[in-house]
Amino acid sequence: MTAHEQNRSLISSLIRDIPDFPKPGVVFKDITPLLASPTGYRAAVEELAASAPDGIDVVVGMEARGFIFAGPVALELGAGFVPVRKPGKLPGDVYTQTFSLEYGDETLAVHTDAIMPGAKVLVIDDVLATGGTIGATAALISRLGADLVHVSVLIELGFLGGRERLEAVGVHETSAVLKV
Repeated sequence: MTAHEQNRSLISSLIRDIPDFPKPGVVFKDITPLLASPTGYRAAVEELAASAPDGIDVVVGMEARGFIFAGPVALELGAGFVPVRKPGKLPGDVYTQTFSLEYGDETLAVHTDAIMPGAKVLVIDDVLATGGTIGATAALISRLGADLVHVSVLIELGFLGGRERLEAVGVHETSAVLKV
């Protein structure tokens, strides 16, 4: 078994399913046992960083679980970290983007000067579901004039079609550590 296969096996073993959360019929992928395990958390960061193309300038993570992985991945890659937040959480001038989620509408914000035009950006998140959060983040990155070169997620819920929705809005380079 390769190191990547060992990491993925460990990561998978530390993610538990919570049925009927946040609403009946949904099976929530709970990453808290993974985060509580130093070796599991480290394996997740390593796998997310391993998918990054060379020359990443900035790693973007979305509130809130994206922060958990994007910050350490940025350090691993020697890149900067930029948070994409919910409205009212960032001081100063921001761009906002509203989008639809599985459970309703949401808005994300980023500082207008957070990323330099032309910067190579890697987006990191815990889950790719319908693609709404990442699609909105891609729109914000585009508005900043930066180049979104790759998206890496810990878990892809393939049955929800998020990857296809991202491709439809021009996000073509996506990888997942685990696919469900």
